[in-house]
Amino acid sequence: MVSRPGDDSQTSRLSLALGGLAAFAVYFAMYAFRKPFAAATYIDVAGWHGAIDYKTALLIAQVLGYALSKLIGVRVIAEAGREARARLILALIAASWIALVLFALIPAPWNVVCLFLNGLPLGLIWGLVFGYVEGRRASELLGAMLCASFILSSGVVKSAATLLMAAGVSEWWMPAATGLAFTPLLLIALWQLERLPPPDARDRAERVERVPMPAAGRAAFWRAHGGTLTMLVLAYTLLTAMRDVRDNFSAEIWAALGRGGQATLFTLSELPVAVVTLGVLGALMLVRDNRRALLAMHALIAAGAVILGTATLAFQAGMLSPLAWMTLTGAGLYLAYTPFNAMLFDRMIAAIGTAANAGFLIYIADSSGYAGSVALLLARSIAAPHLEWLGFFERCSYATAFIVLVLTGLSALRFLSAPLEGRRHATI
Repeated sequence: MVSRPGDDSQTSRLSLALGGLAAFAVYFAMYAFRKPFAAATYIDVAGWHGAIDYKTALLIAQVLGYALSKLIGVRVIAEAGREARARLILALIAASWIALVLFALIPAPWNVVCLFLNGLPLGLIWGLVFGYVEGRRASELLGAMLCASFILSSGVVKSAATLLMAAGVSEWWMPAATGLAFTPLLLIALWQLERLPPPDARDRAERVERVPMPAAGRAAFWRAHGGTLTMLVLAYTLLTAMRDVRDNFSAEIWAALGRGGQATLFTLSELPVAVVTLGVLGALMLVRDNRRALLAMHALIAAGAVILGTATLAFQAGMLSPLAWMTLTGAGLYLAYTPFNAMLFDRMIAAIGTAANAGFLIYIADSSGYAGSVALLLARSIAAPHLEWLGFFERCSYATAFIVLVLTGLSALRFLSAPLEGRRHATI
């Protein structure tokens, strides 16, 4: 068979498209092992006599496991290659599912520990999946597809969990049952993702080769760029905490808005968010200049903060319906939050010109972000235990919008003042 001109490029585009869909599906399926329990309220649990409510204790336990996993991942993901990656992903998710089975079998309060064990392996999945798509000319598009998975999957998984409970599955067995339902999708997607070829020569020339980072390399990178990274990590910490409050307590927020128990709301409020985020972030692939793309992402983060604050103000003024407000706050949070999970650090490495990998930076930000999430949950439980989640989310939206705007502006100014392009080791 004689190949025609353009066959190779068409095959490459098809391979990338399938790889992006596979990355989306793998992380989408992973959420079925992480988030379904958030669809339940766990009120008046027998055997629970803690100072904080039972569901908050579950969330804190899972986030602590997840945060510890992110700390471990700073080293593991930074030094990881591609060998046996798919088997590791599958083993980690299987371990998390076993923890969900134990959660159903062990009574309260002891089963709280099972959520810690559930979160511990899952924190490594993002870095392992992102390692397949980083360092490419199409990384923005692939990364946007991957990021859309955790925006959309959270709502879909909670909708599926709500339907399972309506069908008679108890709130104790519902998390394990939801994960099991998504297992076929996980297996098929993981098989397809493993078929994605590595970055080619043009990718490496334009986006810098991505290599494992030993301890000395990580320390040198932080010494050179720690000032800017600190501001970005602080902003991301706030965004992660707010994202988690909205995500984990959406059932309580919808109930306070008078729309509780409606399974479709979880998906209806997240689907537009995923579409908008995917479109906007994917379009950054068209910006070839790395510093301009980096600054454009700063602008997106700032825009997301503005949307979060102004949408809350409009809702409190009676100008937005509950569905419109939840959709807009989701859009604002995810426009600001999502670049940190893929494109921002990928472009930062390309702009600086230092051989590295984005997973190292993502896991520094993530470990801080989930620590912030735990801190916010504890602050609410201790300082304002009787404040409804709706009012708490509204108040925190204003503070987050303002602080993120300030930190993002300062970071952008540092990038503007540093002549990154053309210099392989610019200090920012």
